[in-house]
Amino acid sequence: MPTPAPTTPTQDANSIDTRLIELEIKASFAEDLIDKLDQIITRQQYQIDHLMREVQFLRQQAPNDGQVPVRNLRDELPPHY
Repeated sequence: MPTPAPTTPTQDANSIDTRLIELEIKASFAEDLIDKLDQIITRQQYQIDHLMREVQFLRQQAPNDGQVPVRNLRDELPPHY
């Protein structure tokens, strides 16, 4: 098993600086991604709230007894008849 070549303090410092810069770049991308995901979640929650209000409104418009009104099939004929 070969032994690793000895490193100088300058090489160690450059390696640490490079690793630190890479970590800062990754952290920056992660923060940007978190911000975008937060915006998406906020928009989806707004849409969910809007849809819930719409469903509630439609339920209020429906007949209260829960029965579907009787429809005449002649009213359903296409216009060419």
